[in-house]
Amino acid sequence: MSAIYLDHNATTPVASEVVAKMRPWLETRFGNPSSGYPSGREAAEAVEEARAHVARLIGAEPEEIVFTSGGTESNNWALFGGLPATSPLVISQIEHPAVAEPARVLARRGHALLQLPVTREGRVDPSALRDCVGSATPGLVSVMLAHNETGIVQPIAEVSRQVRALNRGTLVHTDAAQAIGKIAVRVRELDVDLLTIAGHKFGAPKGVGALYVKHGTRLEPLLYGGGQQGGRRPGTEAVAQIVALGAAAELAGRELAERGRKFAALRARLWQQLLAGVDGLWWFGADSDVPLLPNTLFCCFPGCEGADLLARAPSVAASTGSACHTHDGPSAGVLQRMGVSAERQRGVVRLSVGRGTEQTDVDAAAAALTRAWREIPPPGSRSGDGEVQYDAHHDDPAPARARARDAGGDG
Repeated sequence: MSAIYLDHNATTPVASEVVAKMRPWLETRFGNPSSGYPSGREAAEAVEEARAHVARLIGAEPEEIVFTSGGTESNNWALFGGLPATSPLVISQIEHPAVAEPARVLARRGHALLQLPVTREGRVDPSALRDCVGSATPGLVSVMLAHNETGIVQPIAEVSRQVRALNRGTLVHTDAAQAIGKIAVRVRELDVDLLTIAGHKFGAPKGVGALYVKHGTRLEPLLYGGGQQGGRRPGTEAVAQIVALGAAAELAGRELAERGRKFAALRARLWQQLLAGVDGLWWFGADSDVPLLPNTLFCCFPGCEGADLLARAPSVAASTGSACHTHDGPSAGVLQRMGVSAERQRGVVRLSVGRGTEQTDVDAAAAALTRAWREIPPPGSRSGDGEVQYDAHHDDPAPARARARDAGGDG
């Protein structure tokens, strides 16, 4: 029996509709999009159709979409290609490694690296931007749209407004890998210059993504070669993967509202069932109005290690955090920034539902996780009467018996 898959923030299954659109380009249609004969022109038309679908999903123009190998390339290109020589770079304290690591490389090359703090709710405070940069004029500001672990949606439009007030020439980039396909993303409303898309996060295969590049934005290429994609990202286009990305974007556009409702309802059901069976279960989203991705439940099981809990529930495929961090345990960076106690950080588990998740999956997963938690030997964090003992350094030690989030109120 296959495991119940609740790790859609790590990657998603390739949608059957996407496979159907992609298959001919793997089997019989093999023309080079740069070739002038019919099979080449057919491939070029397929690439441009996919470009239009991706652009429509985020409210952009097709000419503003450049296909890449995925989110990591898009993020690296935005930073290395968009940051002017010697200019300071601003990122948030909680960026994905695909932004944080190139930022560190740029810092080693002499760029000042400034980091925007986050609040105890896990959100960037846009009003802190001026204090963060001081008298410096940043060349680029990069803040993710939705956090890959907590699911917290960041106030990117307000970040952009603050940046424009500081300096109209500063570029704004957002890593939208976790947001696309889960919530509405409109580049004009966000007022960003660069936006990252990763196909495998919303039903396309791994190895394809895109970078939105606003008209008129200066961006040096990372690669040099032929004139494909206007010379901005040369190399023969991966037609099959690009067609798949376009199909996933078209599908997401049609289903977005229904996905949001379904995801939020499934998450609320999962939370309520876990809450009923696990004393002291904690989720920062239960009592907060902070906007969240509708599919993500990043919660803490008290008195245990999250990895141990998941090992004891092999029927549930989930994680303790980002799949892109090291495998030494959960990435506690965002929780530390939020002031969450070390004890609670130990027990974190990220559960993320997806397009194929059903109520029966949620019910079975909740039962399996509850059984696993009850089977874990007490590590000395419970008193003789079974009461959960919490770290006194956290502001809110009470067990979370709060309401689940409104199914329609997340982002």
